[in-house]
Amino acid sequence: MRDPHDHVGPTSTAISTATSMPYALDRRRFVGYVLGGATLVAAADLVLVDAPPAGAEIPTLPQVPELYDLNDMLTDAARPTANLITVTINEDGTASFELPRMEVGQGITTSTAMLIAEELDLPLSKVEVTLAPARPELRFNQLTGGSNTTISTYTPIRVAAAVARLALLEAAAIVLGDTVAGLVAKGGVISAPSGASVTYGELAVKAAGVQTRAVEVELKGVDDFTLVGQPTNRVDALAAVTGAKDFTTDLDVPDALPTMVCRAPTLNGTPVSVRNQAQVESMPGVTHVAQVSTGVAVRAETFGQCIDAVRALDVVWKAGPVAGESDASILRKLRAAQLPMPKLPDTPLAQTVSGDFTFWFRSNSAMDTNSAIADVRPDGATVWAGLKSPIVAQQRIAELLGMPQDRVKVNVVTAGGSFGRRLFFDAALEAAEISQKMGTPVKLMWHRADDARVGRAHPLGTCRVQATVLGNNVLAFHQSLTCVETDFRHGLGEIITAAAADLPAGVGNLGFAETIFALTQEVPYDFGAVVQTLVETDDRFNTGSMRNIYSPDVRVASELIVDKLAAKMRMDPYQFRRKFQRNPRLLAVLDTVAQAGEWGKAMPAGTAQGIAIHKEYKGFSACLVEIDTRPATTGRDIRNAVTGPRVTRVTFAIDVGLAINPRGLEAQMQGGINDGIALALTSSLHLRDGHFLEASWDNYFYTRQWNTPPDVRVIVMPSEETVPGGAGEAGVAATFAAVACAYARATGTMPTEFPINHGRLSFEPKPFTPPIPQSPTDGLELTY
Repeated sequence: MRDPHDHVGPTSTAISTATSMPYALDRRRFVGYVLGGATLVAAADLVLVDAPPAGAEIPTLPQVPELYDLNDMLTDAARPTANLITVTINEDGTASFELPRMEVGQGITTSTAMLIAEELDLPLSKVEVTLAPARPELRFNQLTGGSNTTISTYTPIRVAAAVARLALLEAAAIVLGDTVAGLVAKGGVISAPSGASVTYGELAVKAAGVQTRAVEVELKGVDDFTLVGQPTNRVDALAAVTGAKDFTTDLDVPDALPTMVCRAPTLNGTPVSVRNQAQVESMPGVTHVAQVSTGVAVRAETFGQCIDAVRALDVVWKAGPVAGESDASILRKLRAAQLPMPKLPDTPLAQTVSGDFTFWFRSNSAMDTNSAIADVRPDGATVWAGLKSPIVAQQRIAELLGMPQDRVKVNVVTAGGSFGRRLFFDAALEAAEISQKMGTPVKLMWHRADDARVGRAHPLGTCRVQATVLGNNVLAFHQSLTCVETDFRHGLGEIITAAAADLPAGVGNLGFAETIFALTQEVPYDFGAVVQTLVETDDRFNTGSMRNIYSPDVRVASELIVDKLAAKMRMDPYQFRRKFQRNPRLLAVLDTVAQAGEWGKAMPAGTAQGIAIHKEYKGFSACLVEIDTRPATTGRDIRNAVTGPRVTRVTFAIDVGLAINPRGLEAQMQGGINDGIALALTSSLHLRDGHFLEASWDNYFYTRQWNTPPDVRVIVMPSEETVPGGAGEAGVAATFAAVACAYARATGTMPTEFPINHGRLSFEPKPFTPPIPQSPTDGLELTY
């Protein structure tokens, strides 16, 4: 693989808009607080700081996200409680910080530690970042989503660290008998010109205030950064690869025994009765069997015994709300709900270029299975789980248990992935219900079949595009997405907005959906009158904000039509995008991938290049891929594999403004690239007779090693921006679209259904009764 840190072309290609974005507190002087306490604790105050207005000049009418987008909304919601986020200096010289967001492998504990270490002039190894438990006082400031963590926490974390540094300097000035201006802080030690020095640890108590006091601090300038912006290994990497890192099921909570749930054969079915409860309770290791709202729970000494007990249960079920439904029947209902497309202008010269695309259900499961630990007692409850919205989880659990909210403690645990899945807290809620029903602590783990069949999914949807062309100009571009409802009932992470999203008849959730669609979707081209609409229907499915929410489907449909427009105007696809894009930073990433990826080179028949761009979350991305659809590739024989076309090369450029950790950003893009390839070629759920057929990763075909491109290059663009943009989801949409465009060019046929292999069932479905398969016993026989 090429060096992903190589930059292509001169630095001048990274053109900045040279404007202050609405989200960016792009200034250096702030007020913060030294809080009263035993050791030094410092906090930021951003309440009275107004964000500067947008000032970009756009050559056409701006779309909503260009003026105010989802990240602006999330950041503004978090700002009033920024002063509750504190940095603590400990007596051992370390700094500690409870991050009110969730680490799910995206590397935010590392980037956060880098910001604190930078502002404190402290070695990275001396900064400890942990995850904060549910803190209701934070309100909207504990939601992890929308690629917003770094954007919204960048300034308050730095201010709190700068306040701590100033307090340390002031205390050191007294100890060393010098002035603050004459002291130098470096590596956790403050030195005077005389050579005398004192450590942060020695000052931790002396710098602490008896009473809270306000101080004014000046943050470091970007040019003074020594750590931020440097490729840095993750602080938790060693623990992750050695197995020392604790996930939920690794936690040792006293008396919390393995627990699993027997679920209905149809989606969201419910239990009526258990015919053989006594028999199952007498099975080896089984301690409890209890009927709960989602199924029948079994607690045993081992998970293997839980699996045996779940498989042995004989349950009478009430069918779920989609019993009898299939992909085809849901698609028919969606098409009936589609809005009419606009009529052509009344001129014989105008022509229409259009497309109609279908995106099937896709699993939103993370790589580690859904799990939670709950210890519910008469006087209170404690829950441990991977949670991206822990406040509303705490509030809903308290409601379920009939307890005051302050009697329920919810601990946030690191998880191995989320992709939007862990915005929902169904495992934590279920574990709490089971623990209360059984009267004992439980360690709940969903089976892989549970994750695939009753977990969260990206909604099935259709996307239609119609562009009106006159000569070499696009007069209008209309795009309409119609899909199964995307569930936003987690709200903005607390009970009020969650309840608003849960208003009857889907009205509340639809309001959230329309708002998020409007704040995230834009067409980054100068295409005259641009209209994008969303229609959502059917709330019977478990859905969620799968990575990048609406953008992958919208961008694929849009970019495929862009290629058709280029062909109609007899223009090269890259040159067409160059002509019609309307942002200099988009142009920079587009030109970078075209040059680095050798756009336009000669390719054998059956292979082709595809190129696409995307703008979202204050970031700009472009992707160029090469695909091989020749029979020797699509027909290659790999055991238990779904092969098909293979993406052989990817060149991806990303401009997120100030990149806190370019190495972490590169890793994020690599994950997004694999997501995009999977969405285009192999990954979908098949709905048949009211249930999804997939039951594990062995028959849900995410990008595997044999389909991963052997040549991947991620280019982190240099940028003149002084604030970061979002990156957690940025790699998906442009990659998905580029693969779709490459496939169309390689085969000569534009694909209209995604993934392209959905129509062929490539596995033997596992049974639905029992609801989970028997544990395998031949694992060693299948190793290489």
